Amino acid sequence: MVSMADRKARAEQVGATRELILTAAERLFAERGVYAVSNRQVSEAAGQGNNAAVGYHFGTKADLVRAIVRKHEARTEEIRARLLTGIGDSTDVRDWVDCLVRPMPEHLADLGGPTWYARFCAQLMTDPALHDILVEESLASPSLRQIIEGLNRCLPELPAEVRAERGEMARHLIVHMPAERERALAENRATPRSNWHDAAIGLADAIVGLWLAPVAPGR
Repeated sequence: MVSMADRKARAEQVGATRELILTAAERLFAERGVYAVSNRQVSEAAGQGNNAAVGYHFGTKADLVRAIVRKHEARTEEIRARLLTGIGDSTDVRDWVDCLVRPMPEHLADLGGPTWYARFCAQLMTDPALHDILVEESLASPSLRQIIEGLNRCLPELPAEVRAERGEMARHLIVHMPAERERALAENRATPRSNWHDAAIGLADAIVGLWLAPVAPGR
């Protein structure tokens, strides 16, 4: 009969193995792209002698990608909820943009260096199926949905096509600017801002300007 201590030890071992695989996969996917990396390469990078370890612990590659997103989403959700509580029923566009922009940079700052998650998310944005996973997991956040609703209430009246266009621009900036800074840090290159906090301020400034920019006549 398996003792309680043995079951606990086994559960801890499984948890540690899963964490090693998640970390290795996130790094490789961020640096090379999701489809350029095999499960075998992930297993080897995680120090697993069994090349089937990824499939055993996570299933498909899409399941592994989803697990990585969920691992980070738990922390970013805490940050979003705190920021949301702080602004109450604000009617200031800047407050709502801050709630959208700051969670990722703050999470990356908390992780310390090196990090790969911003580049991992940028990789997901380039593939429709993987992009859908990122969007689905993000929109499962009650606070994110509330932030989007709050921002929409505060935005000026814009033609539908302009609103859609600027929304797409804002999403790209929110995902790709942290990824560019993370890549520069990994390569020991200079960055425009000295830390993640200041980088978030600059990004929020740009997105507020984007939303509030005048619309050319005839649009």
